[in-house]
Amino acid sequence: MSAKIRLYVEHPLGEGQTVPLNRDQAHYLFGVMRLAEGAGVLLFNGQDGEWLATVSAAGKRGGALAVSSPTRPQQTPPDLWLLFAPVKKARTDFIVEKAVELGAARIQPVQTEFTNSERIRQDRLQAHAVEAAEQCGATTVPEVAGLLRLDRLLADWSGSRRLLFCDEGAAGAPSGL
Repeated sequence: MSAKIRLYVEHPLGEGQTVPLNRDQAHYLFGVMRLAEGAGVLLFNGQDGEWLATVSAAGKRGGALAVSSPTRPQQTPPDLWLLFAPVKKARTDFIVEKAVELGAARIQPVQTEFTNSERIRQDRLQAHAVEAAEQCGATTVPEVAGLLRLDRLLADWSGSRRLLFCDEGAAGAPSGL
């Protein structure tokens, strides 16, 4: 059985497990992707690796997947954080997508002196991170944190955590790194 569709689930994965589907997952698999009972799906939850599952029940409001065998072990990403100042919506989505593809463990939006956006929809960005992980083959989904002021974040920054800074305009003073 060949499975090309990947789905992130918040459920333990192991041989013989049954994974219930919520309404949104059922709509995606059965309405959008047109899967039927017996179809294969690849599942991951950020802890147990990637597993092959079969659609065991399909409905408009829910369904179930029967987990059968592991396909890839869990990959642990490096403890890499991406801090960025939010920009226009489409560009912020792009930043989150690329951070997931590059293997960031945490995505931290920061408010700087020149940030135009004073709020973000953290839940929407987290959902976008899940979609990016499903599409790129990652077995983990990074945490998307809430918006913090950059000066406050840096004031509490651990001396053991390395910080790399990109000065896009190269207008900053040399730092001595």
